[in-house]
Amino acid sequence: MNRVLLPQGWPRPKGYSNGMEASGRMVFVAGQIGWDTAGVFPTDFTAQVRQTLENTLAVLAEAEARPEHIVRMTWYIVEKAEYIASLREIGGVWRDLIGPHYPAMAVVVVKGLIEDAARVEIETTAVVRQVEATAG
Repeated sequence: MNRVLLPQGWPRPKGYSNGMEASGRMVFVAGQIGWDTAGVFPTDFTAQVRQTLENTLAVLAEAEARPEHIVRMTWYIVEKAEYIASLREIGGVWRDLIGPHYPAMAVVVVKGLIEDAARVEIETTAVVRQVEATAG
Protein backbone atom coordinates (compact mmCIF):
# COMPACT_ATOMS: atom_id res chain seq x y z
CA MET A 1 0.00 0.00 0.00
CA ASN A 2 2.36 2.75 1.22
CA ARG A 3 6.08 2.09 1.33
CA VAL A 4 8.13 2.73 4.47
CA LEU A 5 11.42 4.51 3.75
CA LEU A 6 14.39 3.26 5.80
CA PRO A 7 17.83 4.20 4.46
CA GLN A 8 20.30 1.31 4.43
CA GLY A 9 22.32 1.03 7.63
CA TRP A 10 19.98 3.25 9.69
CA PRO A 11 18.62 1.83 12.95
CA ARG A 12 14.98 0.83 12.85
CA PRO A 13 12.87 3.58 14.42
CA LYS A 14 10.54 2.69 17.30
CA GLY A 15 6.93 3.82 16.96
CA TYR A 16 7.33 5.81 13.74
CA SER A 17 8.87 5.65 10.26
CA ASN A 18 11.58 7.94 8.92
CA GLY A 19 9.54 8.43 5.77
CA MET A 20 6.68 7.08 3.70
CA GLU A 21 6.15 6.85 -0.05
CA ALA A 22 2.55 6.94 -1.21
CA SER A 23 0.42 7.74 -4.22
CA GLY A 24 -3.31 8.30 -4.38
CA ARG A 25 -6.00 10.57 -2.99
CA MET A 26 -4.68 12.75 -0.17
CA VAL A 27 -6.69 13.36 2.99
CA PHE A 28 -5.65 16.15 5.38
CA VAL A 29 -6.92 16.13 8.94
CA ALA A 30 -6.73 19.38 10.89
CA GLY A 31 -5.21 19.34 14.36
CA GLN A 32 -7.40 17.15 16.53
CA ILE A 33 -7.50 17.41 20.31
CA GLY A 34 -8.69 15.11 23.06
CA TRP A 35 -12.20 16.35 23.70
CA ASP A 36 -15.30 14.28 23.18
CA THR A 37 -18.41 15.31 21.23
CA ALA A 38 -19.63 17.30 24.27
CA GLY A 39 -16.34 19.25 24.40
CA VAL A 40 -15.17 17.49 27.56
CA PHE A 41 -11.50 16.61 28.07
CA PRO A 42 -10.22 13.72 30.18
CA THR A 43 -7.59 14.97 32.63
CA ASP A 44 -5.23 12.03 32.01
CA PHE A 45 -2.68 12.54 29.20
CA THR A 46 -3.02 9.01 27.80
CA ALA A 47 -6.81 9.31 27.77
CA GLN A 48 -6.46 12.56 25.80
CA VAL A 49 -4.18 10.81 23.32
CA ARG A 50 -6.77 8.03 22.91
CA GLN A 51 -9.58 10.53 22.33
CA THR A 52 -7.40 12.56 19.94
CA LEU A 53 -6.64 9.46 17.88
CA GLU A 54 -10.32 8.42 17.94
CA ASN A 55 -11.27 11.90 16.71
CA THR A 56 -8.63 11.65 13.97
CA LEU A 57 -9.93 8.25 12.86
CA ALA A 58 -13.50 9.59 12.78
CA VAL A 59 -12.45 12.38 10.40
CA LEU A 60 -10.49 9.91 8.25
CA ALA A 61 -13.53 7.63 8.08
CA GLU A 62 -15.52 10.49 6.54
CA ALA A 63 -13.08 10.25 3.60
CA GLU A 64 -13.24 6.44 3.57
CA ALA A 65 -9.68 6.34 4.90
CA ARG A 66 -8.40 3.88 7.49
CA PRO A 67 -5.45 3.88 9.91
CA GLU A 68 -3.18 2.15 7.40
CA HIS A 69 -3.63 5.10 5.03
CA ILE A 70 -1.92 7.49 7.47
CA VAL A 71 1.44 8.57 6.06
CA ARG A 72 2.34 11.49 8.32
CA MET A 73 1.48 12.88 11.75
CA THR A 74 2.67 15.84 13.75
CA TRP A 75 1.99 15.72 17.47
CA TYR A 76 2.01 18.94 19.48
CA ILE A 77 2.38 18.35 23.22
CA VAL A 78 2.52 20.82 26.08
CA GLU A 79 4.77 18.81 28.40
CA LYS A 80 7.69 16.65 27.29
CA ALA A 81 8.01 14.83 30.65
CA GLU A 82 4.32 13.92 30.60
CA TYR A 83 4.69 12.49 27.08
CA ILE A 84 7.84 10.51 27.93
CA ALA A 85 6.28 9.13 31.14
CA SER A 86 3.25 7.94 29.14
CA LEU A 87 5.05 6.26 26.23
CA ARG A 88 4.22 2.70 27.28
CA GLU A 89 0.53 3.52 27.70
CA ILE A 90 0.47 5.53 24.46
CA GLY A 91 1.96 2.49 22.71
CA GLY A 92 -0.95 0.37 23.96
CA VAL A 93 -3.48 2.95 22.78
CA TRP A 94 -1.71 3.10 19.41
CA ARG A 95 -1.83 -0.66 18.97
CA ASP A 96 -5.54 -0.71 19.96
CA LEU A 97 -6.56 2.00 17.49
CA ILE A 98 -3.95 2.12 14.71
CA GLY A 99 -2.42 -1.34 14.87
CA PRO A 100 1.04 -2.24 13.53
CA HIS A 101 1.25 0.79 11.24
CA TYR A 102 3.83 3.50 11.91
CA PRO A 103 3.73 6.61 9.70
CA ALA A 104 6.36 9.33 9.49
CA MET A 105 5.92 11.37 12.68
CA ALA A 106 7.24 14.34 14.57
CA VAL A 107 6.54 15.40 18.15
CA VAL A 108 6.85 19.10 18.95
CA VAL A 109 6.73 20.61 22.44
CA VAL A 110 4.69 23.82 22.46
CA LYS A 111 4.04 26.45 25.10
CA GLY A 112 0.31 25.88 24.91
CA LEU A 113 -2.64 24.95 22.72
CA ILE A 114 -5.69 27.07 21.90
CA GLU A 115 -7.89 25.00 24.22
CA ASP A 116 -6.37 25.38 27.69
CA ALA A 117 -7.36 21.87 28.80
CA ALA A 118 -5.78 20.23 25.74
CA ARG A 119 -2.49 18.41 26.43
CA VAL A 120 -1.97 17.08 22.88
CA GLU A 121 -2.98 18.03 19.34
CA ILE A 122 -2.32 15.85 16.29
CA GLU A 123 -2.33 16.80 12.59
CA THR A 124 -2.57 13.92 10.12
CA THR A 125 -2.07 13.29 6.43
CA ALA A 126 -3.37 10.10 4.81
CA VAL A 127 -3.15 8.78 1.27
CA VAL A 128 -5.77 6.41 -0.11
CA ARG A 129 -4.86 4.50 -3.23
CA GLN A 130 -7.18 5.34 -6.12
CA VAL A 131 -8.13 1.67 -6.61
CA GLU A 132 -9.28 1.44 -2.97
CA ALA A 133 -11.13 4.75 -3.15
CA THR A 134 -13.24 3.62 -6.11
CA ALA A 135 -13.75 -0.01 -5.08
CA GLY A 136 -17.17 -1.16 -3.98
